[in-house]
Amino acid sequence: MKKLFFHIAVATVLLATGILCGCDKKSQQYPVTVTVLTYSEYMDPEMLTDFQMKSGYKLQLVEYEAQDEMIVKLQAAMEKQYDVIIASDVMIQQMIHLGLIKPIDMDKIPNKVNIADQFKNPVYDPNNMYSLPYQWGTTGILYRDTTLNPSGVSYNTLFNPMQIKGKFSLLDESRSMLSIAMQAKGINANSFRPEDIDKAVEWINEIKRDPNFAGFEGSVSAKDKILANEYWAAIVFNGEAMAAISEDPTLRYAIPVEGSFMWVDAMTLSSRAQNVEGAYAFMNYILDAQNGAKLATTINYASPNSASLKLIDEKFKNNRVINPTREEIDRMVFLRYPGDAVKLFDDAWKNVKGR
Repeated sequence: MKKLFFHIAVATVLLATGILCGCDKKSQQYPVTVTVLTYSEYMDPEMLTDFQMKSGYKLQLVEYEAQDEMIVKLQAAMEKQYDVIIASDVMIQQMIHLGLIKPIDMDKIPNKVNIADQFKNPVYDPNNMYSLPYQWGTTGILYRDTTLNPSGVSYNTLFNPMQIKGKFSLLDESRSMLSIAMQAKGINANSFRPEDIDKAVEWINEIKRDPNFAGFEGSVSAKDKILANEYWAAIVFNGEAMAAISEDPTLRYAIPVEGSFMWVDAMTLSSRAQNVEGAYAFMNYILDAQNGAKLATTINYASPNSASLKLIDEKFKNNRVINPTREEIDRMVFLRYPGDAVKLFDDAWKNVKGR
């Protein structure tokens, strides 16, 4: 399958001038570039070019592969480096707490009416004051074994040294991986109790002793290594899993029986944004019905856009890798920001990565 995505940290395309509905451009007052910090392989290149032609802005994508990397980039960034930041729900709570993003003027986003009801007024951002949904998805295990039914996959059996059939990786994201470890131990993924976090560390460190443990990987790089037959299994996001399965139908994706978590990635406005008008233009463009449908079906994630869903074919909507079953949803949770307990997670992750 032909690769559709960029594999460079920054992708910039020159554009023609134009106007995007909902945002008047005053080039004499604003920079001409919109800089978006986002996960890697998270934009359709055709849409990138289309946005530039319609909006009159040059679009620069700065990519990251893990949430921890994103926070480091933000905190180390030079003044006024990013305009839009695409981040997960739990990280948005942290960014609000750290003052890294600021409220969005919703009057500048007419396409906000397309947001599906279940993504309005989310727990992580009441009244969508700071964020607008981009995509949503799940985290699970991608593995190479047609004899292993996804409905019966368990963290504790799949990563058992007696059953593992090749190299594997764990997800290189602190909060996500520690929460998965809690679920593997039968603990609530949203527990902030020190003793529960310690048990998660013990589980991960035990897994690391397996000679087949290859390391911690971001979802995209883990997917690539499975496709290259370097890994037998990895914890990844469902969009990467779907992309891999499209290339190699012998691969399988599972939400383990112990549970996992769902997430929403959303667009936010950097507190140091220079091109606020361009940022609003980008957000409004993504929330357009046709653009939302194209984005979802190209990058293999579920759309939070109700108008887009009407344009997406039933085969895509019924794909259980992209849209989990009711049974799978029932054993997943949304992660919450740990607040003052964030240091416990940071210290635990240093313990895990340092050994």
